[in-house]
Amino acid sequence: MTLLNPDTYVWLLMALMAVLSVGVLLLWIYGRRKWLKWTCTVVVLLGWYILLYGAFVGVAHVKVRQVEFASKDLPAAFDGYRIVQIGDLHVGTFTGWREQILKDIIDTANAQKGDLIVFTGDLQNKEPSEIVPFRKLLAKLKAKDGIISVLGNHDYPMYTDDYDEMRKAMNMNMLVNEQEELGWRLLANSYRRIRRGHDRIYIAGMENDGEGHFPQRGNLSEALIGLNRESFVVMLEHDPTSWRRKILPHSHCQLTLSGHTHGGHLSLLGWSPAAFRYREWGGMYYAGDRALNVSTGVGGVIPIRFCMDPEIVVITLKKK
Repeated sequence: MTLLNPDTYVWLLMALMAVLSVGVLLLWIYGRRKWLKWTCTVVVLLGWYILLYGAFVGVAHVKVRQVEFASKDLPAAFDGYRIVQIGDLHVGTFTGWREQILKDIIDTANAQKGDLIVFTGDLQNKEPSEIVPFRKLLAKLKAKDGIISVLGNHDYPMYTDDYDEMRKAMNMNMLVNEQEELGWRLLANSYRRIRRGHDRIYIAGMENDGEGHFPQRGNLSEALIGLNRESFVVMLEHDPTSWRRKILPHSHCQLTLSGHTHGGHLSLLGWSPAAFRYREWGGMYYAGDRALNVSTGVGGVIPIRFCMDPEIVVITLKKK
């Protein structure tokens, strides 16, 4: 699947709305049913409002969502530990005037003064070259225990033109190198230990583990190798569908952090079209004492958001 330029999607939607507007105009000239004229007019005006607001206002309204997760397994030294979650940056979309939005995202994340920043995948749209213009800006992300990241479906060479296998491998290596240069710790079916005195927690990260045509490279056993069931583990996995398929039934991870859905970019009276495809598409979900947080992300290939603000999530861990 080859992706278009982000602005192209906006122009295509505007062209579609223009065609529909002409259709409504013709309906007013030649149509006879007033109820149909008014219904179509209201629908088209609502469509224009959603499109223009979403493309120029909604994408820039960055919010912070605060949540708590309490667990009896959390070591006492980590009571109050703050994890700042950022997901779905899609930096290739923050060109032109939208670069200021990315600056606001970085500043807002740093302002939370988290102990740890985690990035839950989709740094690029389709190629690591998109990251290059934003190196200095991304390098400003700071936290006491650093930045830990995992790969999302867009971080694999599946949205490019038909490159040969060698070039795909080069792109993957470049993406990994870019994150290393930023000072991020990329976890690919592995984990990192974080200490506070004699206590410790573990941040594990799986490769993308999606459904359908999305990459399914997550290896849960490899990501948790050597950890016992008493360990407190925060699992980073880009695709939330992996929580019920693998993480819940085959591990003891107390908290999982995911993204991917973008909340469908749209919310109408609290409903999102993402609900058609994803059982867990945004917010905190619980299964007994375990939980999944799905971030609706801060970016996207299509730069339109309506009542689905770009969000940064601050998760405060609590000792139950």
